Amino acid sequence: MLTLRRVRSWLPLLQRTGRSHRMTAACKLHTPAHAVNTLLQPGHRGASAQQSRPVALSACRLSSTDDFTEKEEDEEDEDFLDDGEVEELFQQQVPANIGDGQHRVFIVHPDVKWGSRKQYLTTAELMLAEAVGLVNTLDNWKVVDKIILSTKTPEKKMIFGKGNFQTLTEKIRQTAGVTAVFVNVERLSPFSEREFEKAWGVKVFDRYSVVLHIFRCNARTKEAKLQISLAEIPLLRSRLKKGMANLDQQGGGARYIGGSGETLYEIQQRLLKEREMKICSALEKLKKKRNLLRSQRKHKEFPIISVLGYTNCGKTTLIKALTGDNCLQPRNQLFATLDVTVHAGQLPSHMTVLYVDTIGFLSQLPHQLIDSFTATLEDIKHSDLLVHVRDISHPDTVNQKVNVLNVLKNLQIPERLMSSVIEVHNKVDLLDNYQSADPGALPISALEERGLDLLKKVVEETIVTSTGKQILDLKVNLHSPQLSWLYKEATVQDVQVNADDGSAVVKVIISTAAHGRYKKLFGGR
Repeated sequence: MLTLRRVRSWLPLLQRTGRSHRMTAACKLHTPAHAVNTLLQPGHRGASAQQSRPVALSACRLSSTDDFTEKEEDEEDEDFLDDGEVEELFQQQVPANIGDGQHRVFIVHPDVKWGSRKQYLTTAELMLAEAVGLVNTLDNWKVVDKIILSTKTPEKKMIFGKGNFQTLTEKIRQTAGVTAVFVNVERLSPFSEREFEKAWGVKVFDRYSVVLHIFRCNARTKEAKLQISLAEIPLLRSRLKKGMANLDQQGGGARYIGGSGETLYEIQQRLLKEREMKICSALEKLKKKRNLLRSQRKHKEFPIISVLGYTNCGKTTLIKALTGDNCLQPRNQLFATLDVTVHAGQLPSHMTVLYVDTIGFLSQLPHQLIDSFTATLEDIKHSDLLVHVRDISHPDTVNQKVNVLNVLKNLQIPERLMSSVIEVHNKVDLLDNYQSADPGALPISALEERGLDLLKKVVEETIVTSTGKQILDLKVNLHSPQLSWLYKEATVQDVQVNADDGSAVVKVIISTAAHGRYKKLFGGR
């Protein structure tokens, strides 16, 4: 009965949706009891109940200097997941051992000497430093040692040659207190992970699992948790295969459960698939909702500026400086921002614009993880302008820029946006006598609010061009509602009153659509 209860632990989600295949006490387990218990125990390395990692999407939150607010609909679809269901999905399967308490981590960086996987724009030392930064982002995780080890065969299952692997194994075993090894590669195959754990006797992580765990720790909103849960599905499948391989070695992996005709592995695969479908369905509803919010912003004709860049480059600090939004609390931490938020600010002409704070990018992430960002990054495609923020004080800033541009290329950002990107060199306060090598880049310090006036001026000029807005002098009758209408629907820059005839010449920045409405309403007056 204990074994049966462990198998039933996979079913709460399906029972709630009415699609579960119920298992009764009459079912007989032909899989050896010790094998099933070993596979399903949460703490076991081969456990199928694996952890998920976060990728984030969030309903837009607006703070505004012009009393502009963007509200979600009060009523959600009846079949949309409530907070409790999302939390259950989020907590239901967490990859084993990755988030349990403290970890003392040994970091291994494979330095590829040649071939397609060699990194030419950065160094092994900088890549190792980033791996250390990822570990240090997590509470109760500590780097106890690290090593750069050369390899000529990174595509092989064991990554390193025999000699280097033996040297590495001895070093890990001789390091006191190691509880996990972080191999700084995009993804480890289930076979590689299993063999490394067998050789080193501790849990083994790759970049995918570590970054997902950072996301999970930072997830706050319903959307973020759903996208994290979706991003974890490939990791769960990978762990499931590894767990079944362990059972096969015990002679129990292909056993059938009762008369269902399904192996334990097939049941778990089916449950994962149904969980994935439910998450995707919920995210699709959220996507439609975001499209509605986006169309409402467009209807109000506020230009949208997406602020993007490598993680921890200072995007949130910059938006706070541009908008004066004290609700923003920047943190000096990788992936501090997981949810898309929208904040209103004013340009020198008093034009209201919306700044979109996006999730940070990172190098060497698998496609499955990038794909989970799609809903979050969809806002970038619908922007009027992109501002690319670079931490110019970072020694790896050139490589970081290339990684950001590659992600944008893979997202198929429209050429009109890519051709008008404003590049901002942030954190110049950390450099002595900084001189930009890029003539078009704007040097700033978001923290000290230096260089922001020029940035706002360039943003305004680019926005006026990219949105097709016009700068017009309109003569209005002060006894009519024309002036109040222009204040509401356009950006009024100047008003020259002629008291003699009760008129005024108003200088405005106005969209073509708003100008058309103006002429239709007041053209005959």
